[in-house]
This record gives sequence, structure tokens and C-alpha cells, in this order.
Amino acid sequence: MSLAQAAFLAAKEAGADVHASSLFRKAEDYYLKAKSAYRRKYFSKAQEYALLSKRYSEQAEYSAVRKKALEGTAE
Repeated sequence: MSLAQAAFLAAKEAGADVHASSLFRKAEDYYLKAKSAYRRKYFSKAQEYALLSKRYSEQAEYSAVRKKALEGTAE
């Protein structure tokens, strides 16, 4: 859970909510599902959702950083 949270926050800091909104939305959705499953003590589902959230967060962060870099060189 903590790795998923760290990845999600890093993606948000990188501006993924703006530059990679679809990936960020998926990451957020899975992160919220993981938190909910964990609270209900469905640990295997929480782990599955946390891994998916982490994966989408990392993709969103990479995409956002890449888009920002490309926009910076275009000017």
C-alpha cells in the first residue's frame, strides 16, 4: 500500500492529473479501491489493486514528465 501511495503522490506532483489524465484517473481509481479493500480486510484484493495503482501511477508520471519535457523543447 505504501508503495502505491508513494507512486500515486509522485505522479500527482509530476502533473500527471493534467498531462496524463487517463492514466492518472486509472491510478487514482485503483488506489481508492485498494484503500477500501484494505479497510474491509480484503488483503489479497487490496494488494492486487495497489499493484495496479502503482503501475498506472508510474506510467502516468513518466508520461507527464515526458510531455512536459517535449513542451519545453518546442518553445
